[in-house]
Amino acid sequence: MKFGSIEAGGTKFVCAIGDETGKITESITMPTRTPAETIPEVIEFFKKEKIDALGIGSFGPIDVNQTSPTYGRILNTPKLAWQNYPFLQVIEEELKIPVGFTTDVNTAALAESTYGAAKGLNSCLYITIGTGIGAGAIVNGQLLQGISHPEMGHIIVRRHPEDHFDGFCPFHHDCLEGLAAGPAIEKRWGKKGFELADDKKVWEMEAYYIAQALVQYITIIMPEKIIIGGGVAKQAHLFPLIRQKVKELLNGYFTQPQFNEQIDDYIVPVGLDGDAGIIGGFVLAARTIAKKD
Repeated sequence: MKFGSIEAGGTKFVCAIGDETGKITESITMPTRTPAETIPEVIEFFKKEKIDALGIGSFGPIDVNQTSPTYGRILNTPKLAWQNYPFLQVIEEELKIPVGFTTDVNTAALAESTYGAAKGLNSCLYITIGTGIGAGAIVNGQLLQGISHPEMGHIIVRRHPEDHFDGFCPFHHDCLEGLAAGPAIEKRWGKKGFELADDKKVWEMEAYYIAQALVQYITIIMPEKIIIGGGVAKQAHLFPLIRQKVKELLNGYFTQPQFNEQIDDYIVPVGLDGDAGIIGGFVLAARTIAKKD
């Protein structure tokens, strides 16, 4: 079968065509403008070739509850032109094929669990730390969601005793995203993360916040693997700091090897790098058409 995938980000849209093996055969990238400017270009790309189903991984927040009257819409995003936009409905109406709709971090989690760092496992958690922080979880082979999709980037964490930065999240100020996303690093220290690569204090504080979040996810979800992506995670020296802090916070409570001697293989970088969102769209498309049969 031939599948389509849309990775709809706050700054760019990536559209691709591929198959059930995750192979990308064609793709285009365009800036995220208004829906009136962006969506016709997306439709034109997919109408050129007949695809069997499409998967959308979108920036959020979005409504993923199929019983909700606003299912398929982008909700109160800071990108005002996209607020309440019926993303799923417009694509379905234009292409007239099965379309799956979820968050961009959920599609990345699907890809990593199918082809990437969590391949062969029944559960995993994927977290991206970049301009914002978001996470998607696979539990018993299915995406975790309830009333809506999880917003794990907005959990409350304990403040580092030496951190006097207010936080940049417009809703919660000092939630995880407000304290640990890329813009928080830049606003706190006056430089972008890659310019601070050799500053030990910066990354010890970053690990302090990320590790707290991971411990909360572990105690609630118990994923078989934790995968960290995003621009901030490209600082490879951050991973040993996170792992060590997670072990300190767990304090021997869990005896499983994943949280102890095997933690280097438990908290890992992405396996699919920048293609996870797109490849996950193919997985979502395949699952969507399977449900229709």
